[in-house]
Amino acid sequence: MSQAAQSAPDEQPLLSTRFLLRTMVAISVLAVLTVAISIAGRSFGRHISLAGNTDSTAEITLTIGRDTVKFPENTIRFPSQRHDGGTERVDLYLAWPSMQGYGKDNHLRFDDVAQSSGLIFLQIAQSTMSRDMSGRLEPIYSHLIEGTAEPFRDGLTLHRLRADAGYGGEVLLTAPVKGGPDYVVRCILPSTPDKAASGDCQRDIKVGKDLSVLYRFSSSHLVDWEHIDAAIRLFVEPRLVNRSVTGP
Repeated sequence: MSQAAQSAPDEQPLLSTRFLLRTMVAISVLAVLTVAISIAGRSFGRHISLAGNTDSTAEITLTIGRDTVKFPENTIRFPSQRHDGGTERVDLYLAWPSMQGYGKDNHLRFDDVAQSSGLIFLQIAQSTMSRDMSGRLEPIYSHLIEGTAEPFRDGLTLHRLRADAGYGGEVLLTAPVKGGPDYVVRCILPSTPDKAASGDCQRDIKVGKDLSVLYRFSSSHLVDWEHIDAAIRLFVEPRLVNRSVTGP
């Protein structure tokens, strides 16, 4: 083999034209993908920050059982429930004490988990029981209480429920209400006030013809128990269509 033939391979370019072309195409594709990911990331980031919230106050008309109610769209918690028509239930969330839905002025209450204790959560559905929580005190809860009642705070009395009652560490808090049945709420009380969760107390009331309003709030707001109960009624009852108002 001649010396020229032996040296031929050494004279070939290190990077072929085809390889360079493929590399440039790959770089272009990566650049386009980077821009697309950046745009999608901003859009997705906004979606996460909204977390399904809306500041629209357009009224949504819902029929639940024998009742029809109208709620501002920004008070309805889940996007799938923000449409007119019949439904089995609707979930709401409201800032306390303003009783307002999501908006630009209070969005951190809804967006920031650390501030969620400032919200009240409602679940409105057709009643499945003939009595609300206050009405169940004597026929049901009184048989599940053990030990001696203890003075609590803010006019409330604490009752401990039997371990086998199925309430998972909850206690019962009651208070007399002038001209009506006793106030009753179930709570999982934190070891210290600063550890109160956003929905560690719950109570249900009856409104309209046949609606049950289950609402949850932070035990840090127990000082306002009477005001919260009245505010829930004042929020729901005026929004009933052909309403049949129920009082305490």
